[in-house]
Amino acid sequence: MTFSRQKTATNTVTIFFLAILAGVFLIPIALVLMNSFKSRLYISSAPFAIPDGTTFVGVENYIKGLSSSGFFVAFLRSLFVTVCSVAVIIVCTSMTSWFIVRVKNRFTTGLYMLFAFSMIVPFQMVMYTMTYVVQSISFNNLPGVVLVYLGFGAGLSVFMFTGFVKAVPVEVEEAAEIDGCNPLQTYFLIVFPMLKPTAITVAILNSMWVWNDYLLPYLVLGTKHKTVPVAIQLAMQGAYGSTDYGGFMAMLVLAIIPIVAFYIASQKYIIKGVISGAVKG
Repeated sequence: MTFSRQKTATNTVTIFFLAILAGVFLIPIALVLMNSFKSRLYISSAPFAIPDGTTFVGVENYIKGLSSSGFFVAFLRSLFVTVCSVAVIIVCTSMTSWFIVRVKNRFTTGLYMLFAFSMIVPFQMVMYTMTYVVQSISFNNLPGVVLVYLGFGAGLSVFMFTGFVKAVPVEVEEAAEIDGCNPLQTYFLIVFPMLKPTAITVAILNSMWVWNDYLLPYLVLGTKHKTVPVAIQLAMQGAYGSTDYGGFMAMLVLAIIPIVAFYIASQKYIIKGVISGAVKG
């Protein structure tokens, strides 16, 4: 009974601590949502005040932001880049991980170490060189930025997929080979469906990264093909450093809705995929 009471007390304290931590992380989002309905004149002077009859402007900030930022075009552009980048990352890195695990030699070992090393290299260290190379090979367009995201997202994705592929029984692949499947058929019909939990986890992590990324699209695409973060920043930044914080907050709310909805719909796969990729093999 004493142990049971101690366990219950520990669980209560843990839940209380996690609830406080969740509240702390949700405060910035609540402030952005609250200030998106306030006049720009009152956001800077009273950012923590709840909108009232004087400061409340309804959806005026949303209408103004949508009309001045080109949000819908930028939204479609970001959607294209995010969906294509995530799809390419999942297919290419999962096949690479399968090759690394099944073909064990010095080359695959060195390849895996190279992918693992790429995770610890900060983007800021290579961004100037990357920008020069991308412009030199004419990758400064939407299809080109998809391949750039593949390069930067491959390290973590290969690391996660490799851990899970080690848990896939070799006998299943041998049975498929006996039934007449070639390597591509074995992978796409047998192996890849078994990687679903990790694939969804990789998709969520990379979707949040690509959708919210500002620096890489700005460096590669510039202002010619603006994604959502770049479009919001450029549209809301006025002359002499002035910023329309009302429209800025409204556009931020619209920008986070798709990724939050995707995360909520897929969150049950995150822990399963991370644990499977981390502890197997």
